[in-house]
Amino acid sequence: MAASIESLLLEISNLEEPIEELQTLKTALFSIPLSALGDSVSGPRLAVIFSLLNGNDRELIELCVEILGRILLALSPVHLAQNCRMELQAGLKHPDDTVKILSLTQIGRIVENHEAVTEIQNNQDILREVIHCIAGEKISVAKEAIGVLATLSQSKAGLNAIFRSDLLKDLKDVMAASDIVRYRVYELIVDISSVSPVSLGYCVSSSFISQLLDELTGDDVLVRAAAIEMVTTLSRSQHGRQYLAQQGISDKISNMIIGAESDPFCSFYLPGLVKFFGNLAIMDSPQQVCETYPAFQNKVLEMALGADPVMTGVALDTLGILGSTVEGKQVLQKMGEKFNAVLKRMSQLACGGATELRVRCLEAISLLISLQVEQQTEDLLVLTESWFSMLSNQPMALIWNISTQPFPELLCGALRIFTAIAPQPWGQRLMIGTPGFMEFVVDRSACLTKEAKEAKFDLVGALVSSSTAADILGSQLYLRLRSYLREGAYHVTSVSTMTTEGAD
Repeated sequence: MAASIESLLLEISNLEEPIEELQTLKTALFSIPLSALGDSVSGPRLAVIFSLLNGNDRELIELCVEILGRILLALSPVHLAQNCRMELQAGLKHPDDTVKILSLTQIGRIVENHEAVTEIQNNQDILREVIHCIAGEKISVAKEAIGVLATLSQSKAGLNAIFRSDLLKDLKDVMAASDIVRYRVYELIVDISSVSPVSLGYCVSSSFISQLLDELTGDDVLVRAAAIEMVTTLSRSQHGRQYLAQQGISDKISNMIIGAESDPFCSFYLPGLVKFFGNLAIMDSPQQVCETYPAFQNKVLEMALGADPVMTGVALDTLGILGSTVEGKQVLQKMGEKFNAVLKRMSQLACGGATELRVRCLEAISLLISLQVEQQTEDLLVLTESWFSMLSNQPMALIWNISTQPFPELLCGALRIFTAIAPQPWGQRLMIGTPGFMEFVVDRSACLTKEAKEAKFDLVGALVSSSTAADILGSQLYLRLRSYLREGAYHVTSVSTMTTEGAD
């Protein structure tokens, strides 16, 4: 097969219009494993395929990209770095985006390899072209370029190559191309900064971070919204949060929430402000964040009770995140009647309206009432039970009814709520006390989609793993649940049929 591929390449090099031969070559290449392909193509023959990229024939370029993608994948990153640098660099400047992506993908393989990376790390010409690809018209090209530079920056040598050289000016020049490109560069900077305190230091000293933080209070609300999202991403690392705290960013964002009340365009960026504090609360301390920034807490409750479905959805997500921890549950409980009003609103939203908002509502409820076995103190069990009962006079019937509606995502959302209460004794008592419910649990025909089967399996697993389930549900039912669990999520019960002579 290797010989036949070489002969095909030789034939292609002698033809002016090699489309048909390229099709044959493509078929041959994809018919053999990659492990057998690496030694089957010599350098000069490979150069023939690269040279065919220089024309304007779209079909020819597409074929060459597919063929090169297959061949280059079979070559080691070290081989690529040592023998294909010029071709890859030329590909970065090619007018066709698929060729750019081909080159960026292979350069990405090189920078991921500790033996090959120095060949790229020390090549400013290639890195300069990668940086310019961030400004590419196609987002797919920009994403690949960002990925290459982010990977390269995971080492100090890579950081020095970008931030301690002339390439820093190239990065800033590219950044000035447009708002869209500027935020692509911010995305790269945040990716790099999130790796370690050292990488954050490089980005701070190059002024990128301070420029990003200035965008938070810019006049353009869309730019402001994008900046908030970037800052939230930065806050997901501990060193990122420490830096933002030192810069007083949390205070600034809290003031932005307060000021948003008088801004008619706040809907563009307010969800981002709330998400920032929601992330901060779950990463650090819900109690500390809510007590230090009461504007955040008040705004979340206001959004949850408001009429804007976008704001309501963000509030539901945030409350779910807050209430997923014990500390967060205690913080929400301290809100008293305001939070009780939110629970009642959740009940209404779960029963009607847009499906997406209903799903988010069910997810928030499941997080709020979940309680792991090791967290089950008497006080917390009373708390989760009271929240569940606040949803309706008959909360089990309410959620079960939602699960029977013809929307698979609602069924999965309802099952997650049942899974949340399954390890809790009060939840088990409600289940066994609801006529027909446990039959629904063990009935495999009630769930047809893969997601629903897995959600039902999780529910059964939560019941079986509880130390109180056997006593509350009864030994016979408990054994049926264990059997269900043993058979797996996708078990199909075989049905035997008997044929009687003379029957139709």
